[in-house]
Amino acid sequence: MGVTIRVPETRSSFRRQRQFQIGDRVLTCNRCLGTVVRVDRDEIGDYIVARLDCIRGEFAYDPWDLERIE
Repeated sequence: MGVTIRVPETRSSFRRQRQFQIGDRVLTCNRCLGTVVRVDRDEIGDYIVARLDCIRGEFAYDPWDLERIE
């Protein structure tokens, strides 16, 4: 019998999985649909700007607050 050792994923590996591109369709943490219009970084970290389908304007989100829709 072999021993399996699980190595926990680091935040950086999770971040690679959470990359967004302009034009991606997304679902926000409060269940609104939208489209990514900009991906940027400030002194706090990465953020995603999305234009929502249900509200006029553009809104900035933490990447963890968005889910990409396939």
